[in-house]
Amino acid sequence: MTSDDISTEEMLRANERNWDARTPVHAASAFYGLDGSRTAEDWFAPFEWDDLGELGGRDVLHLQCHLGTETHAFADRGAAHTVGLDFSAAAVERARTLAAERGRAVEFVRADVHRAVEALGGRRFDVVYTGKGALCYLPDLTAWADVVRRLLRPGGILYLVEFHPLLNALGPVPAPGAEELLLRHDYLEGRGPVRRDNPRTYTDGPPLREAVTSYEWRHGLGATVGAVIGAGLDVEVLRETDLLPWPRLDTMVRDPSGWWRLPDAEPRVPHMFALRARLRGPGHGGS
Repeated sequence: MTSDDISTEEMLRANERNWDARTPVHAASAFYGLDGSRTAEDWFAPFEWDDLGELGGRDVLHLQCHLGTETHAFADRGAAHTVGLDFSAAAVERARTLAAERGRAVEFVRADVHRAVEALGGRRFDVVYTGKGALCYLPDLTAWADVVRRLLRPGGILYLVEFHPLLNALGPVPAPGAEELLLRHDYLEGRGPVRRDNPRTYTDGPPLREAVTSYEWRHGLGATVGAVIGAGLDVEVLRETDLLPWPRLDTMVRDPSGWWRLPDAEPRVPHMFALRARLRGPGHGGS
């Protein structure tokens, strides 16, 4: 745990610098496959499209979109307008370049998620999508959920697909030389941010040369769901899955969906969760 005597705002700025430094490494990595070896659809589990439903004619906002590798999928599936938002200037610049190179009409906006309402000029959306490594960089989910509420049109949905807090408690990657599923970190929030000083990121490629410090916050499943409900959204779907988009352990095997899971002989534990919640509006009752 960190003992740094710095403000939350300073920690968020450190994260911004860290993600700026990560961007060229990620953009060149085989993990992201921006050379065309991976498609936007590769980043989605089949259940996500079932939960999202028809996107034709809908306005979609992707919060904390990084390079926009997932964002393009919404446009490909017929969204009327797709917007990606991220706090990293380097990532947004790369996302805009990639969209132009591929001829995709996707808008990318640079802003901290906490200031998304102002950055987007008060626009509202039918779908706000986020996740897969996003929430751990947010210090206050109550404030985040309120931002999401103000970004949604009445009847619009938040769809969150995120690494399960149990996976984060096990560690997003194993300790060196360890293949066992062992609890290594807190599951629940409440003990402040975790400071990381690591030149390596989760992708292949060279180590970072600068800005190696980042901060993460723990959020249990109950705290996440509670923040969404507290913001006035009705939870319609909550699912847990043992699938991952990458093999966390060498023993993992490919699922027919193309994602990864532990073999049948291993315990079944949740690696990700998905939540769909709706902002109540005309024609929508309670959950």
